[in-house]
Amino acid sequence: MTTITRFESGARMSQAVTYGEMVYLAGQVAGTTVGAGVTAQTQEVLNEIDRLLALAGSDKTRLISATIYLADMATFAEMNAAWDAWVSKENPPTRATVEAKLAGPEYLVEIVVVAAKLPA
Repeated sequence: MTTITRFESGARMSQAVTYGEMVYLAGQVAGTTVGAGVTAQTQEVLNEIDRLLALAGSDKTRLISATIYLADMATFAEMNAAWDAWVSKENPPTRATVEAKLAGPEYLVEIVVVAAKLPA
């Protein structure tokens, strides 16, 4: 039987879940950069994704897919500046970017990723 492992769980959700060789992250939003622009928020979110992937036994080179939600599609280029500096050029995931109303007006970007675990 394949084990499900949950990381940083609360009453409503877990920040990361592993099942078999897969890692699923909850949508990540800015914390300390709320009020800053979309580039700063994206950089913070990507740093948090790095942290959670490491906690779950993976890293950005193992990304399978990413979904990026922007509060305003006019900030697409700004978000991409941070994304392009971060993403593994040799191992880019599939990706979708959409405009969406996020949980609060202070959030400009939210990113959800799925990754494979690193080999044991």
